[in-house]
Amino acid sequence: MRISINIFRQLLPFAFLVSSSLAFSQVNTGLPTVELKTGIYRIQAEIADTPERRQTGLMNRTSMPTNSGMLFVFEEKAGHCFWMFSTKISLSIAFIADDGKIVNIEEMQAGTTNNHCPKAPIRYALEMNQRWFSDRVIGPGSIILGLPRAR
Repeated sequence: MRISINIFRQLLPFAFLVSSSLAFSQVNTGLPTVELKTGIYRIQAEIADTPERRQTGLMNRTSMPTNSGMLFVFEEKAGHCFWMFSTKISLSIAFIADDGKIVNIEEMQAGTTNNHCPKAPIRYALEMNQRWFSDRVIGPGSIILGLPRAR
């Protein structure tokens, strides 16, 4: 019995890695992705960089892996606002300046039509599972590294 417990302990991290990879591959919709970093955290973000991709966003999804998200990339800096109509999971959104600095973060409830807007013109917005940023003590002024250039 002791041997099987030791084997289980050794295989547990591998099983977690495989299940995490499978969870992301099931959610991935064929959109391009980018790895972002903030502090010690890595984020696998799908990129919404066209009007069609931005309009669809995370609509109709029922889950998203923990360190995955969607990065919205706009051609122009502006006060790009978001709402959650047809979005089934509650999210947090970080509005990000060109230098990668988070301007502000908003918590958004699934299925609502409230506007969530940046406090300054932005070119990037990153949606993550609700409270992802606050649970990791990431807030305004934190830096997001790895942002792609806007088209």
